[in-house]
Amino acid sequence: MTAAESFESFSSPWTLARRAERMNPSILREILKVTDRPGILSMAGGLPSPESFPVEAMRAACERVLRDTPREALQYAASEGFAPLREWVAAHLAVQGMAVGADQVLITTGSQQGLDLVAKVLVDAGAPVAVETPTYLGALQAFAPMEPVFASVASDADGPLPEAVAALSHDAPGTRFLYVLPNFQNPSGRLMPEARREALVAAAKQAGVPLVEDNPYGDLWFDEAPPRPLAARWPEGTIYLGSFSKVLAPGLRLGYVVAPRALYPKLLQAKQAADLHTPGFNQRVVHEVIRDGFLDTHVPQIRAMYRRQRDALCEALREHLPAGSEWQPPSGGMFCWIRLPAGCDAVALLPQAVEQGIAFVPGAAFYARQPDARTVRLSFVTLTPDEIRTAVTTLGALLRRHLTEDAPTPTP
Repeated sequence: MTAAESFESFSSPWTLARRAERMNPSILREILKVTDRPGILSMAGGLPSPESFPVEAMRAACERVLRDTPREALQYAASEGFAPLREWVAAHLAVQGMAVGADQVLITTGSQQGLDLVAKVLVDAGAPVAVETPTYLGALQAFAPMEPVFASVASDADGPLPEAVAALSHDAPGTRFLYVLPNFQNPSGRLMPEARREALVAAAKQAGVPLVEDNPYGDLWFDEAPPRPLAARWPEGTIYLGSFSKVLAPGLRLGYVVAPRALYPKLLQAKQAADLHTPGFNQRVVHEVIRDGFLDTHVPQIRAMYRRQRDALCEALREHLPAGSEWQPPSGGMFCWIRLPAGCDAVALLPQAVEQGIAFVPGAAFYARQPDARTVRLSFVTLTPDEIRTAVTTLGALLRRHLTEDAPTPTP
């Protein structure tokens, strides 16, 4: 039953908009309802570790804001965002090679709102929107109500293939943008190397396809910082999205969009229509925390913790996954992407995994087209190294049992 049919099955004076038909529950959120049980070792949620939250710094910043600027913090604020925070974002991005003015920074209620604003401003019904294979589920949800036609761009371990991007000019003429996560992508964990970034931007320019670059994980590198953003290479053709969720706390719902100046006014108007402004109190608190270089010492602590968890995961995967499993050690971020052996269906295996006390996310939800039923996303940052080893040991045993039970019986 579709959402509209479910709605219409009740006596109601309301008529749903056509776009509401494309608003469906998040598959990931529905999975998390099942897996969020006491005693479950969950590697399903894309949640940062609560051990990384700077509770004391936040408490002190709240006290200072309420002491020094209480009325300003609790009043309505500018739709563009708190000016000192916008200036901080511009300076932070300059270190990464982006020439950005504070007047190009729009503070959003999480980077998810940035995706929603981009969709409202740029996508018409029937217009092509290009995405990686696989891609972030939340982006598909944000774009889908605008009724685009998704063009799924062929990708490898380095990201979208440049030749597939160049081909958009004739395979999907009029493509509004290519949505891409170059740094430790959700769900695959892959990092786009320097050469691929150069080739992708050149291909996008050739095809006349602008870029929407999403970078929530770029600061969470383990051994080496990522290459310069795509937006630094094609500033007039790229919208850049960032977030404070992974380096401070997701409960603050604080992100930002950096847009070319020609496009900024329309994004601002969409923001005004959505919520007037992102909570000013939250913006002032975050600025109070980060303005004197707090992230320079805080983020390396997160990296070190996540690196230990990554190492425990990789060691356990090497030891316990059955032959035929495919995966690459992530060099940053929060996720590891696995392709299970032939004959495995991750969706079908999930209920059995939950019964065994573990949880993962089947990868099929992250495909705009032609999902791969053998793929799995594991998040490794909310479990201890010992819990990770226990969870992967259980997963490996489940897969081996499944492969053994489903193996054909030898003919005498």
